[in-house]
Amino acid sequence: MTYMNPKVLAASAMLLLFSAAAGCKSGPETPALTVLGSVTVAVDKGAGGKQAEGREYFIEEVNGIALVQLYADGFDELALKEKLLAYYLYKASVAGRDIAFDQKHRYAITMRKLLGQILSHPLGIAEEAEAAIRTYTKFFWLNNGPYSERNKTKLLAPFTRTEFAEALGVARANGAEFGGFTVPLHVLLSQLDGLLWDPQFEPLATNKNPGPDGDILRDSANNLYEGVTVADLQGLEEQYPLNSRVAKQCPARKPCTVVEEVYRVGRKDEKGRKWVIEPGLYAAQLAGVVENLEKAIPYAEDGQAEYLRKLIEFFITGDPKLFDEASIAWLKQDPAVDVIIGFIETYKDARGQKGEWEGLVYYTDRNLTGTMKSIADNAAYFEERAPWADQYKKKDIRVPVATAINVLVGVGGAGPSIPLGINLPNAQWIREQHGSRSVLLSNVLAAARAAVSDKALLEFALPEEVPVVRHHREAVGRAMVALHEVVGHGSGKAGDSLAVDPSEALQETYSTLEEARAELVALYHVSDPKLVEIGALSGADAALVAYADYIRNDLLQLRRVKVGSRFEDDHMRAIHLIVQYILGNSQAVKVMQVDGKTYYALVDADAARKAVGTLLSEVMRIKAEGDVDSARALVARYAIDFDPALRDEVVKRAAAAGVPDFVAFHVPDVKLVLGDDGVPSDVVVDYSKDFLTTMLEWDLMGR
Repeated sequence: MTYMNPKVLAASAMLLLFSAAAGCKSGPETPALTVLGSVTVAVDKGAGGKQAEGREYFIEEVNGIALVQLYADGFDELALKEKLLAYYLYKASVAGRDIAFDQKHRYAITMRKLLGQILSHPLGIAEEAEAAIRTYTKFFWLNNGPYSERNKTKLLAPFTRTEFAEALGVARANGAEFGGFTVPLHVLLSQLDGLLWDPQFEPLATNKNPGPDGDILRDSANNLYEGVTVADLQGLEEQYPLNSRVAKQCPARKPCTVVEEVYRVGRKDEKGRKWVIEPGLYAAQLAGVVENLEKAIPYAEDGQAEYLRKLIEFFITGDPKLFDEASIAWLKQDPAVDVIIGFIETYKDARGQKGEWEGLVYYTDRNLTGTMKSIADNAAYFEERAPWADQYKKKDIRVPVATAINVLVGVGGAGPSIPLGINLPNAQWIREQHGSRSVLLSNVLAAARAAVSDKALLEFALPEEVPVVRHHREAVGRAMVALHEVVGHGSGKAGDSLAVDPSEALQETYSTLEEARAELVALYHVSDPKLVEIGALSGADAALVAYADYIRNDLLQLRRVKVGSRFEDDHMRAIHLIVQYILGNSQAVKVMQVDGKTYYALVDADAARKAVGTLLSEVMRIKAEGDVDSARALVARYAIDFDPALRDEVVKRAAAAGVPDFVAFHVPDVKLVLGDDGVPSDVVVDYSKDFLTTMLEWDLMGR
């Protein structure tokens, strides 16, 4: 659709489209009366999400995860100084990767060593057993441990105890090394028995809803706590809320105590004899992080160097105040090459407090940054029009830094499962006083789209919706991520009566509600004519695609949970909460049966946006006031449970259509090139190494 004057006609068209859709009650016999079915636009019928000519994205599928090649386009155009900065930031990120595995499960590092030694010394292992071990190990690497990164569920070993023991024996005969364990190998195998083969043993990495007799810490298998229940934490004032592990210690003939075990390098006195600050967990790995950050500083911009120095001090001392200072310093910069590194996101913690290790190195994608900056420049406009009460609106808007980026490497909480968008810092007080930075990961978005192609769209959208979605989906995808990160996470403020950070007040519900809040903000504002005016969307009908796609995604995500009837992941819970609220509180969506298949069809766009606005107002109030009782009631009613019969249908349809459950990424190797004089002359990216080789090399780097 062409608009002569976007500022005027876009607003008129949006009103016409939403009005035309209102009250339309389509049924199975009239699917063309859905909102998208009534849209007539000139579309590119050949747009099918084809891979770029001569470029392969899809590598293989591993237990429902599509492994996709990530391309670092434009890296070769960076200046040598910027490339060298990226190289040492890459090394620093990988140096801390072990921490993420250890946080996933107490035996994750041990298992990774055993599996890696088998795959490094496979000669003579039975072919079927080796193939099963190889597949399991790839899943292990893709998820930083034995549990699904998103579902939180455990993958049982596809090989037997006997096959595993025999493979270890053959690998040892081939020269594999199994030293460094605190117990003999046969004892170690017995300790791993439940984790590998018993479905009832520690089934969930994170369990935020264990039932009336459960405990969210005791019933979560992750290694963020040891021997601790929620009751044990009463009265504990955590000094290191993000970067520590909490454990109960019970020495002989002494009462048990609950202690924080901080992650840090430690520091000796000036003479190097005595520890002034004792080393903490993973001191050796963090020392590697610090070493590479120090090597990066000479190539950093001045303000960025300050950020890296504060990070170094944080990793040495563990002092969370230094991480806050580093975060504020990071907010002031927008360099061509940068890193997010440390203990960042709290999704793995049932309490929503402990940060998971991550390292993400990236560089600016100048071609797509315009959309992000345009939306960021209008942050005050969107805040003013938010549907929640004025008392929760920011008055002094600090325009967030917003950039489109290309990822070079992501580890831990940032890889191989890499997000599409990021907004940081997470601390509410920093957001309110200093603002935030948002990034759209453009090469990640492009690779995921190219690999999955049209499979999901063709199976789960009605036929008349497909051309319209194809026409708008690329711009809609970018706009929705930008609105989610820039406006969503960066908007709103805590109420005056809330004395703690909302994440502390809302406890296990916070991550779900904060993700839902950001999603709701994006949905609420995507229909604003301002987006057409600033060029973020090509026309008003793009907003209809955004709503229809989002609602359909709740149906599609059922394919990811093969067992049970609950969502465990916060992002999936957020989607489910929003769509189920729309279904339960409006006539906006028609659940249709066509040829025995279920479809979610948007039939009243105006009603959908009204429901979104109502829910968004309530979620913002809950966050601003720290109303945990209302939060729990909302999450319990809409976000967790689903119909297993509908799930079974979706799983079958997705499998037949070849739609993977998730997408993860194989990043290129990053190599330092030295000249004849031994001085660095270049840094290059290399795509020749396969995923297995890269992971084995990274495992060795961690040691």
